[in-house]
Order: sequence, then structure tokens, then C-alpha cells
Amino acid sequence: MRSSHAVSPVPQHGALDARATGVMTLLCLLWSLQQISLKAVADAASPMLMVALRSGVALALLAALMARRGEVPQRARYPAGVLVGALFGIEYLLVTAALGLTQASHVIVFLYTSPIFAALGLQRRLPAERLGSIQWLGIALAFCGIALAFLGGQGGSPDGQPQAWLGDLLALAAGAAWGATTVAIRCSSLAGAPATETLLYQLMGAFVLLLPAAWLLGAGSFVPSPAVWAHLAFQGVVVSFASFLTWCWLLRRYLASQLGVFSFLTPLFGVLLGVWLLGETLAPRFVAGGGLVLAGIGLVGAQAPLRRLVAARRPATR
Repeated sequence: MRSSHAVSPVPQHGALDARATGVMTLLCLLWSLQQISLKAVADAASPMLMVALRSGVALALLAALMARRGEVPQRARYPAGVLVGALFGIEYLLVTAALGLTQASHVIVFLYTSPIFAALGLQRRLPAERLGSIQWLGIALAFCGIALAFLGGQGGSPDGQPQAWLGDLLALAAGAAWGATTVAIRCSSLAGAPATETLLYQLMGAFVLLLPAAWLLGAGSFVPSPAVWAHLAFQGVVVSFASFLTWCWLLRRYLASQLGVFSFLTPLFGVLLGVWLLGETLAPRFVAGGGLVLAGIGLVGAQAPLRRLVAARRPATR
């Protein structure tokens, strides 16, 4: 049964104020640091294993919170939960593989193409999500940007990473998996589920899929150190758990359509922080292509229905 504390995915409250703007900007900054954090300690702890472990930590904390609130997942939603959990696990299987081949800034930009894929999927399933001319223009711009970023193959690869094009492709596939997750949530019984239940399935999927995958693929390296433990705590406690609860707090008080617009800050922050913190260099072709991608994503979210879509993507789990 649902608890009275369950968060409704439908926005019912007021416009953004200064407090909400500040908190949402901070959340976008935290979300932009996820791939950078994984990349920073990749030599000591494989990104795949780190995501599995962070999902386990966040899963335990979330399960304890749901037990305290008396929230119990409904059996009727199990099939949809399995599908969403599998898609989420596949997304991060692709993300962690991509981080070993290309720069974190590339991964963030291509991962955040997910609204494009979600928009294309939803407009085929839900009449209310039919795309307008501005949104089709945004999709066209985004795919032109993707083509430009990939054009020339090795010419756009970061120095020392000759297989960066493959990493970029895997990150793009992860964005498609994220978009498919959104479609699965919106078009299934999970559309009316508490946000905590939806996150529970996603974290469970990542933990169950990535933990054995890390061992089978030889990506289970983990050399304990203060830095590795700090990054794991950041990933599991701050990002996957605390920032999600903050996101739910915002959704209870403010319009989700307006909150969703801020999520476009995440890839922008990610690119800037990748350059600053990791010393990554950006090829001019990627800068131009990435700019078109971000512009296209902005246009896709220009109208209210798809702004609500972006707000429903649970970015705190990313």
C-alpha cells in the first residue's frame, strides 16, 4: 500500500522562487559531477563496480526509508519494475564502458540526449505527447550535432584516446536507454507509482546487473583508499540518495515543468567541470556538435508537455 508520504509525479504547486532556483542549480551541479567522479578514480576503482556499489548503498538507504514510511511496492507493478530496472542497468553498463574509452565531458553530453529519444518514443504512444514543429526542429538540430561530433572519426577523438568514437557511441546508446526507461515508466503501471518505488526498481536493476557484469567482464578492480571511499560515499549517499530526496521535496512544492528546465544545466556544468577538474581538452568539432545537441535538447523541452517529461526523468539517479 502507498504511504501518505508518497510523492506524486504530477506537479500541483507554485512557481519557482529564489530558494527553489538555488537548490535546483545545486542539484544540477551535483548530477554533473557523477561521471567526472567515476572517471577521477577509474584507475583505482572501475566505474562499473563503483556504480554497482553506489546502487547497493542507495538501495539499502531507500529500502530503510520506505520501510519507515510504510511504503510497500505493489505486486501488480512488478513486471514494469523489472523492465525499468533492466533498462536502467543497461544504461549504466553502457555509461561505465564509455568512460573507459572517452572523456567524461563527452559521456555527459551524449547521455543527456535522452529527452530526444524519450520524446520520439512517447509521441508514438501518448497522444498528449505529440511533437510540435519547434520540437521537431530541436530533434533535427540535435541529430545534426551528433553527426558533426562524430564526423571525421579519429579527428574528433581526444588526445590519447583513439577509441573515443566508440566511447561516444556507447554514451549515445546509454542516452537512448535512458529515453526508453522514461517511455517505459510513462506507458506502464509505474506512471502512477510513488517516486520512491520507481527509484527502488532502478537501483535494484543497476545493482543486480552491474555487480556480476563487473566480475564477468574483468572490471572489478577496487583498490581502497580515502579518495575511493570518498567518491563512493559521494556517489551512493549524496547523489543517488540525498539528491533524490531533495528532488522529491522540490516536486512536492513547485511546478515540475519549471524544475525540468534546469536539468539542461547538467551537461553544461559537466563539460566545464570535465575541462577544469580532469584537464580534458575539447576538439572544436565536438564543441560545435555538442552546442547543437544542447540547443536541440532545449527546443525539445520548449513546450509544457515535454518539460513535464524531463522533470519526470528522475535525474537524481544519474
